[in-house]
Amino acid sequence: MDFAWPYALALLVIGPILVALYLLMLRRRRRFAVSYASLSLIREALPGRTRWRRRIPFALFLLALVSVTIAVARPRSEIAVPMSRTTIILALDVSLSMCATDVEPNRLAVAQEVARAFVRDQPAGTRIGIVAFSGGAQLVVPPTTEREPLVAAIDTLRAGRGTAIGTALLRSVDAIASVNPNVERTDLEAGAPSARSLPAGAYQPDIVVLLTDGATTQGIAPLRAAQQAADRSLRVYPIGFGTATSAQLSCSREQLGSDAIANQFAGPAGGGVDGPRRAILRIDERTLQQIADLTGGTYHRAADASQLVEVFRDLPREFVLQKQRTEIGFGFAALGAAFALAAVGLSLAWNRYG
Repeated sequence: MDFAWPYALALLVIGPILVALYLLMLRRRRRFAVSYASLSLIREALPGRTRWRRRIPFALFLLALVSVTIAVARPRSEIAVPMSRTTIILALDVSLSMCATDVEPNRLAVAQEVARAFVRDQPAGTRIGIVAFSGGAQLVVPPTTEREPLVAAIDTLRAGRGTAIGTALLRSVDAIASVNPNVERTDLEAGAPSARSLPAGAYQPDIVVLLTDGATTQGIAPLRAAQQAADRSLRVYPIGFGTATSAQLSCSREQLGSDAIANQFAGPAGGGVDGPRRAILRIDERTLQQIADLTGGTYHRAADASQLVEVFRDLPREFVLQKQRTEIGFGFAALGAAFALAAVGLSLAWNRYG
């Protein structure tokens, strides 16, 4: 705990001064005490009082003074910030390899289903944005607390050629910067890396969840983009999805990004799209692990639908509470008020006869 106004703590010297004055008053009271012929008569006339009853109200008053002084100094402490204060960017791979059927009906369909469930399960105040990437990356839905636009966008994701993980990371960082004034937009042409927005070990309450089934084939290098996220104290949670089994590419026409691609994979019936090409999972797990390590996130591996569900289910437990320095002076002020009221109440109840 630290203080925004530490010099206000100098007021704590008032406490010892009051104690000294109180002891002085007790000595003067004894010095000028009146002598009576029979002390027993005085004791019978007054209600019984002990020394601790006379001291407790004064002690409570001192505690009230100390608490209020600490409140004036504006104490600050790191507390857990609820997840509803965060922004989550879902960066989803929509490259053609996501049409692989090693995960039924295909990787893209399963990823869409799990992403929809994840969006619906988040607290109402959580902002979520969606970035879709293949050969390039596009911010499909800017961060929003509305769920329907997010679900609708997930339903309309289209597959395309190439995989640009680094570009997707940059788009995700910029999406967070658009709603968090403490995060700068990316600038790869600046030369020198940006200064870290928070001390080492501290992070923004915003995160990027990046799901991919492959490796970068074009665009900016993923680790260079990850450094941009790390410089802004943003964590990235990469997810490698799919099996290592050779699988046929099969996407519906609705899942394909253009007529040109659809024609290449068109089946004889012209309905579903079944391609002669087969895909083998080649996740660049080393790079994904390095992205997680560099940004403070965690790399996850999911080989099937149930594992992917578990990964998304566990994500909130990793970032649901974020440390943030917050003023806690109100608590000390309330404690001081409680001590003061207790002091007054006990003084009136126990010292009614002076």
